[in-house]
Amino acid sequence: MRLSVVIPVYNVAQYLGKCIDSVLTNEYDDYEIILVDDGATDGVCPELCDRYAAQHPDRIRVIHQANQGLGGARNTGLDAATGEYVFFVDSDDTLVPTALQVLDEQIEKTHADIYSFNLYSHDGNGHGNEVQVSGYYPEPFTLKQHPEFLYALPAACARIWKRSLFLQSGIRFPSRVLYEDIRTSVKLFALADSIVTIPQALYEYLARPGSIMRSDNLQRNREILDAFNDLNSWFVRQGLKEQYAQQLCRLAVDHIVLAATVRVARLNPKSELLKEFEQFMQCNFPRYWENPIIGDLPVLHKVLLVLIRHRQYGLVKLLFRLKDGQ
Repeated sequence: MRLSVVIPVYNVAQYLGKCIDSVLTNEYDDYEIILVDDGATDGVCPELCDRYAAQHPDRIRVIHQANQGLGGARNTGLDAATGEYVFFVDSDDTLVPTALQVLDEQIEKTHADIYSFNLYSHDGNGHGNEVQVSGYYPEPFTLKQHPEFLYALPAACARIWKRSLFLQSGIRFPSRVLYEDIRTSVKLFALADSIVTIPQALYEYLARPGSIMRSDNLQRNREILDAFNDLNSWFVRQGLKEQYAQQLCRLAVDHIVLAATVRVARLNPKSELLKEFEQFMQCNFPRYWENPIIGDLPVLHKVLLVLIRHRQYGLVKLLFRLKDGQ
């Protein structure tokens, strides 16, 4: 079998049917769907999964399990998969009608370890845009040839992965944590013998309000530091830390400074988390602002780096209020 589509399911009744249907309506037949009911408590999703499996017994399998979080549910699906490649699809998202065919055509040409493609991000009300998750490269490549791919958007759903990458490396998604994608995708980028980029949006991402943007979950932004401790340790063990030092630094700038720090500053510019982020960067990536590959950041990001370096978190908050027209 060519493709295993793994769909973790947890309390998404209003989206799940559309998600599954978007896979089933692809005019392609060399795939399976594995629905992992991750202990859903809404009283709808488990039965809906079973109903789809009963209607498509040769195509869909269901696994019911106690809740293990998104990473744990993906791992369950991965372990049950039989396809050469695995496609992790979130249950509130959808595929474009030609996604599986396009991927199969690319596999026939190159048989790469990873296929990366763009996302279409939308709010469910007709507003959206295409998100380029990485640069486009016309030929298959390795991370050594294009190290800048290391700081591509790490979303697992924006790729399909050769299942043997997981089996041979032992890499799995961490359970019950945020930032499970960056802890997993970045390692697989480094291990892949070949990566192919596809300059099309094959996946439709529903941008619902993120839980870590809510003030009651502010502290969960700290988990990005756990993710980078994990990455740093792994790259050291693999003997790759020095080779990709600049790229790991840029990755930290993107996710710790320009993402987590900005999220927290916008909600609470006096949060103690901001000091933790600063100390982590000083300890692990001193003088990160002198990294030469920071130079290609957009102007707004460069302005934010200056403000954050000088601890002007109140100005960061004000900047975004002005930008958002508030």
